[in-house]
Amino acid sequence: MKAIILAAGKGTRMLPLTEKTPKPLLKVAGEPLINHHLHTLARCGITEVIINTCYLGEQIVAEIGNGASFGLDVHYSVEEQLLETGGGIVKALSWLGTAPFLVISADIYTAFPLNTLPCEPKGLAHLVLVDNPNYKMQGDFGLDNDRVLINSSATYTYANIGVYRPEFFAKAPHSAFPLGQLLRQHVAAGLITGQYYTGLWHNVGTPEDLELVNTAAYDLRG
Repeated sequence: MKAIILAAGKGTRMLPLTEKTPKPLLKVAGEPLINHHLHTLARCGITEVIINTCYLGEQIVAEIGNGASFGLDVHYSVEEQLLETGGGIVKALSWLGTAPFLVISADIYTAFPLNTLPCEPKGLAHLVLVDNPNYKMQGDFGLDNDRVLINSSATYTYANIGVYRPEFFAKAPHSAFPLGQLLRQHVAAGLITGQYYTGLWHNVGTPEDLELVNTAAYDLRG
């Protein structure tokens, strides 16, 4: 299975830390956020990774290079203008190929075991869902066994980790659009499965989040 790491965003809420540094290169436990993902992907047996870049993307390329130091073959999808999460994946589809692929956002920090994800989702995609963080108490989706629901009394937040079939994007525009736009359509059609994860997961969106995550990371390492 191939993987794409979404790393193109500007990280506006992370200012002033992202004024001269792209958010994926901000450090957790002394290592850039994106490096944690690359190590995790390598450990679970993935060998080919594409990273989409835009804002200060040349710094990400300089840090990671061809991925050899991680035991990976890393390629880059460079966006001249930010394509958002959905558009960024569509631009990379020709490289990702015809098999299901893993999608993960560079700006999360987690201990989620990627090897528990299905290589062949039952539907168009399989998502990881987590408890709703304080900033998103309304959540995104419900979950009934492994079926993701658009309307539910109990909701969870999409963890920005999932396995997607290329067919998920069959009718997607070749322009900037958020991934959530398509997700809601396919969830409503009953075409998305998921799993609930209760372990370490943080969305690193603000300087305060980064401080919290660093504390959690050092505690995890003991």
